[in-house]
Amino acid sequence: MKVLVYSDDANTRAQIRLAVGRRPAADLPQVEFVEIATQPAVVTRLDEGDIDLVIVDGEAQPAGGLGVCRQAKDEVYDCPPVLAIIARRDDGWLATWSRADKVISLPLDPMALAKAVAELLRWRADNRLPAL
Repeated sequence: MKVLVYSDDANTRAQIRLAVGRRPAADLPQVEFVEIATQPAVVTRLDEGDIDLVIVDGEAQPAGGLGVCRQAKDEVYDCPPVLAIIARRDDGWLATWSRADKVISLPLDPMALAKAVAELLRWRADNRLPAL
């Protein structure tokens, strides 16, 4: 399964990758991470259609992860589920606006992040639409 991680900060992408691990749950296959640092690259990669989950950094610059999430939900056929990582719990309303499927607040809790990723990957496996 492929997990796209969007953040302009390489350290943030590495923290997410390390917190999730290679296999977020025993019943799931190993995940392959696709790390992306720019919004145009996210759009291009999602258009290819083989991503199972998107994790966005709400603090990414110049295009924030929540805006990228909203754009993907509006524009991508069979958009994969999106997990948003926010810096402040009070930004939950913005994550709701973005239509993120799950939200995790910083600092990252590896157990909570892996659990959320596993739930979303299972959902994706059960609900993927046929290719056009």
